[in-house]
Amino acid sequence: MIIWKTLQFCLCLCPVTAALPAALATYCEDTMVDVTKWPMFSLMGPQELASIRKACVFGSSANEAIYITNDDEVFVFGLNCSNCLGTGDSLSTIVPKKLDFLSGRKVVSLTYGSGPHILLATEDGELFAWGHNGYSQLGNGTTNQGVAPVLVSANLLNKKVTEVACGSHHSMALTDTGEVYAWGYNNCGQVGSGSTANQPTPRRVSSCLQNKVAVSIVCGQTSSLAVVDNGEVYGWGYNGNGQLGLGNNGNQLTPCRLVGLQGLCVQQIVSGYAHSMALTDEGLLYAWGANTYGQLGTGNKSNQLSPVQILTEKERIVEIASCHSTHTSAAKTQSGQVYMWGQCRGQSIVLPHLTHFACTDDVFACFATPSVMWRLLSVEHDDFLTVAQSLKKEFDNPETADLKFCVDGKYIYVHKAVLKIRCEHFRSMFQSHWNEDMKEVIEIDQFSYPVYRSFLEFLYTDSVELPPEDAIGLLDLATSYCENRLKRLCQHIIKRGIIVENAFSLLSAAVRYDAEDLEEFCFKFCVNHLTEVTQTAAFWQIDGNLLKDFICRASRCGAFKN
Repeated sequence: MIIWKTLQFCLCLCPVTAALPAALATYCEDTMVDVTKWPMFSLMGPQELASIRKACVFGSSANEAIYITNDDEVFVFGLNCSNCLGTGDSLSTIVPKKLDFLSGRKVVSLTYGSGPHILLATEDGELFAWGHNGYSQLGNGTTNQGVAPVLVSANLLNKKVTEVACGSHHSMALTDTGEVYAWGYNNCGQVGSGSTANQPTPRRVSSCLQNKVAVSIVCGQTSSLAVVDNGEVYGWGYNGNGQLGLGNNGNQLTPCRLVGLQGLCVQQIVSGYAHSMALTDEGLLYAWGANTYGQLGTGNKSNQLSPVQILTEKERIVEIASCHSTHTSAAKTQSGQVYMWGQCRGQSIVLPHLTHFACTDDVFACFATPSVMWRLLSVEHDDFLTVAQSLKKEFDNPETADLKFCVDGKYIYVHKAVLKIRCEHFRSMFQSHWNEDMKEVIEIDQFSYPVYRSFLEFLYTDSVELPPEDAIGLLDLATSYCENRLKRLCQHIIKRGIIVENAFSLLSAAVRYDAEDLEEFCFKFCVNHLTEVTQTAAFWQIDGNLLKDFICRASRCGAFKN
């Protein structure tokens, strides 16, 4: 078994990759984000800033902040409205204070309400809450403010929380088994209990979600949304502006499916103050709800009671952004272009406006009111050249290289020492079959130039830049070399680039290279878009046995039922 000895980097929570040319899909585990774009961090010194791994700015005036260090220490500073800093007192602080109670706990999800109140989920699945509690949004059965982090355990014993979401004064949690729990203010049914009575402790949201597996949750000010594993979206709570996307403006006391998104497979949802957006697995963007500031991006200020597609003339969308305390919207395309619209520094931008930002987070730092963070931010520093950055700079550099590969008549310049350090295959090859008298050129004929160059570049950068079609070839290489990590990166690229026209070809490749996770993903995509996929040339050019297996499997899933 050959094993890549890869350099380990911080795993970014951001679902979007670095900017690339439009023809490329990219997956990389590093995203550069500058936390100093938020004024709250402007007084911190270089050493303090270098210690920050995750951060969140919140509050009615973006005047409170939480950050997590590389050592998993949690620090807070700011105005401390409603004890939202969790320091045990009501004092404001411009100097960060450590929350000792949370030391060493790995934070996986963090969010805030309007009170403000804070929810924090750890890697172990524990849920902690503190801050404003006038409507029992902390889930501890009382309405007493939480001056310090407290474990939320009622009805969550033996449950592992993986994601949290907050509205203005209500809270939600998602478990690893796909169950949704909600509690707090419920005047419009946002807790999903079937009544308008406040919910003092976590209660499972059932109704039509009872037998569904939820994979994502978000909150508007007084509304709630959830995505289930087959891409369906359900909404409940306040609907006076159509933010539930149900085609009407009546409140919903229990979850209701958004029929306006029927036939689409949604992979990300976000909610603003009173509007919502959804991103499909094909990179299509839909918006609905309040539009007073143009936050739907439709070109006018008319509310939309049902989802409408926007950014239709643009390339594939890979990320969308909004949060319950703003009327601002943002989106990022496959090539890294970032658009913003809605309320931007007091202006109403009714059509998506192309910015020069590198990520959607910058939109909220510079233009949202208040300039809060729309998600827990992961930070990577760029104030010096790291080892990884230095290696990346020297890849394919003939001035420093001592070895070159010839593929399809083209040269790729590399360094023997780097290849030996990074790859057991090359270490073994150079030690067993190499001496200083041998030629300094290695001929490669079993793989294409783009594939083999991407493979070598991966050894320098830990990232892969290839269109999905070439990623299949790289998946072949990774399979041949038994390189599971590289296989996973290839699978991410293929998942990002799957469309109706290439779906069945990608499914065939996944089967051929024994990539079970990718096979399952491609199969589900083909079933979700069965009519269109069966009309493509790739579907009818596939090997007959694979076609038979697909039809049998799809039949067992009920794909051909009327």
